[in-house]
Amino acid sequence: MRYFFDEFVFDAERRELYRGTDLVSVPPRVFDLLDYLICNRERVLSKEEIIKAVWNGRVVSDAALTTRLNAARNAIGDSGDEQRLIKTLPRKGYRFIGRVQEAQGDADPTIAGRPIEPHQPALRLPDKPSIAVLCFVNLSADPEQEYLADGMVDDIITALSHFKALVVIARNSSFTYKGRAVDVKQVGRELGVRYVLEGSVRKAANRIRITAQLLDTATGGHLWANRIDGGLGDIFDLQDRVTESVVAAIAPAVEKAEIEHTKRKPTESLDAYAFYLRGMAKLYQFASQRANEEALRLFYRAIEVDPDFACAYGRAASCFARLKADGWIVLTPNEIAEVVRLTRKAIELGRDDAIALAASGWALAFVVHDLGAAADLMERALVLNSNLAEAWRFGGWVKSWLGEPEAAIERFGRAMRLDPLDPRMGGMRSGVAHAYFFAGRYEEAAGWAAMALRDNPNFQPALRIAAASNAMAGHMEQARHLLARLRELNPTLVLSNLKDGLGPYQKAENVSRYEEGLRQAGLPE
Repeated sequence: MRYFFDEFVFDAERRELYRGTDLVSVPPRVFDLLDYLICNRERVLSKEEIIKAVWNGRVVSDAALTTRLNAARNAIGDSGDEQRLIKTLPRKGYRFIGRVQEAQGDADPTIAGRPIEPHQPALRLPDKPSIAVLCFVNLSADPEQEYLADGMVDDIITALSHFKALVVIARNSSFTYKGRAVDVKQVGRELGVRYVLEGSVRKAANRIRITAQLLDTATGGHLWANRIDGGLGDIFDLQDRVTESVVAAIAPAVEKAEIEHTKRKPTESLDAYAFYLRGMAKLYQFASQRANEEALRLFYRAIEVDPDFACAYGRAASCFARLKADGWIVLTPNEIAEVVRLTRKAIELGRDDAIALAASGWALAFVVHDLGAAADLMERALVLNSNLAEAWRFGGWVKSWLGEPEAAIERFGRAMRLDPLDPRMGGMRSGVAHAYFFAGRYEEAAGWAAMALRDNPNFQPALRIAAASNAMAGHMEQARHLLARLRELNPTLVLSNLKDGLGPYQKAENVSRYEEGLRQAGLPE
């Protein structure tokens, strides 16, 4: 039996505790204590009951029990002061009060028929300064200028991400707070950051004003605030001034060479930059084919205005990968050749541009099936920007396709930490499930697939790997149930056309194992 709570997976059968993708070391007696508390979470357990069950009735001092309870709390990110998960009831006993999902290959997020509400646990602070940049408020008279405010935040996040002395939360998670009045302390807990940057942008004619403030999430206090004015043609310099001020406030030891590196302008043309930002605004509408096609058109316009705009080439190539990945179209040979052309230009022009390299690597892997080149590009992107969540995420899939599941798990884990509220979290969890499956760890694969389906119950890659994992783990009833749901969504799916929906797996045995799992679940030939 596996139990899911907060960001933990507690596997009673394998006697393993995972926090995200990391295995937590737990002493045997502490594991037994956690097991007993979780299994009997519906009631308060007396000291005598616990000693009888965990120590087989041996005489145990109060101090020894308290020590084990503290160790159990520490293993699951709890403490005697907080008691978020293990509660002490004076003179009565103890109870596990966390919200738990049970699974024996069960992909349905229910306990005793009751749906579990999604819960975002507090994340631990990294061991170096960490920051999230929230959406800047658009104070311009024209609401159409929203893309400019969003694009400015994108660029500030990218600039901050280059500093190896910082941990910077990715755009997708930061932007989940857009349009909401939020408490910075709550943001700090949910994103696991010490600092938050917020602000506003006002554009009038050819002038622009940026107002920004840096807040400490522990206290809610202001560390720095400033108003920066300039002409629209100075927009990159204005963004650099914001970035430098933030870095000086929270990581003053950052080397000057790193600061200079962030000042590289993506393009000299403001018109090309405007088209690019509009394209990015469309690209972030993840579930819309129409928005993706409009993004592609805008990236082409940016290239037309500035033929040396590396990021625009990379993003255009990634639009084709998105069209294929979401099953919206089957790419023609001419379109595949266009992806090759776009990626070559992005790589040629953006040798020191992590975004251009990562986007190109993703397209080369998924569309062109050039996994070797894709892996090299992901590594180069991460050397340039170790905070780039999409490079970690794309790199996870590339490693999985190359047959390196442990490396894939590590990369997905880094991506999820840098982007904990990403709307595509289900896709990353599905990626972890695939990696565990190809590592032969079917119980873990089924557990991660269950979490992916909690995010999106109709996500077909997660349903496929959930059915295959449960079948290989011996949970046939659940495997058949999942396969039935999958075939409701995709009635034409059979083993003979399965490869059409899979990634470019390099190892034939991995595809064969996938097919065998689905065959056992009942997928016809």
